[in-house]
Amino acid sequence: MKAIVFAAGLGTRLKPLTDHCPKALVRLNGQPLLWHTIHFLKKQGIDEVVVNVHHFARMIKEYIETEEFGIPVHISDESDELLDTGGGLLKARQFLEGSEPFVACNVDIITAVDLKKVIEYHKQNRPIATLVVRDRETSRYFLFDEKMELTGWRNRSTGEIINARQALSENQLAFSGIQVISPSIFDLIAEKGKFSVVPLYLRLAKEHKILGYCDTSDFWLDLGKPGQLEIVEKYLSARD
Repeated sequence: MKAIVFAAGLGTRLKPLTDHCPKALVRLNGQPLLWHTIHFLKKQGIDEVVVNVHHFARMIKEYIETEEFGIPVHISDESDELLDTGGGLLKARQFLEGSEPFVACNVDIITAVDLKKVIEYHKQNRPIATLVVRDRETSRYFLFDEKMELTGWRNRSTGEIINARQALSENQLAFSGIQVISPSIFDLIAEKGKFSVVPLYLRLAKEHKILGYCDTSDFWLDLGKPGQLEIVEKYLSARD
């Protein structure tokens, strides 16, 4: 099974650590963040990975070329233009197409989620995409109905609400930066260039099933501040 790791971001929240290296190569317990992400995916059954790159792209390429991961690791090069999650997904299409669903995750997500269960959930229910979500405080939420089908999106800070379709009930949950996607999505993408998966999913949810998978595992962190490094390192020491 394949996966794409989104590692092209500028890493501005991790400054000054990212002034001279990409976020993906910030070291935790002696290994780059990208190493931890790929090894997590391997343990969950992933046997081929593509990594998108933009910020300090050459450094990530050189690291991948010299590191032995035990599985093929490809590069989707966005050096010319940072394409966001949707555009990055579309650019990596040649690596991800096939008969099996694939995983997409952000390089800065550290989690205890059982990804094998998410993949099985996706295969059983056969949506276009399955979004791993959590009940946590944030400013932006996906909205789901009683069947955990995506119905909309809310920005709590601004009050903006985008409804994809009507629902009898509403579950407000935060995206965890991990998803399982069916390759059939590529034939449904009309967007071009730089775009996020969020408006894409909200458009597709009007006519296609997109599901949420509520993760209740005991650890999740979006590594966004240098002060969080110690927390993550303690967790990784226990996990690995």
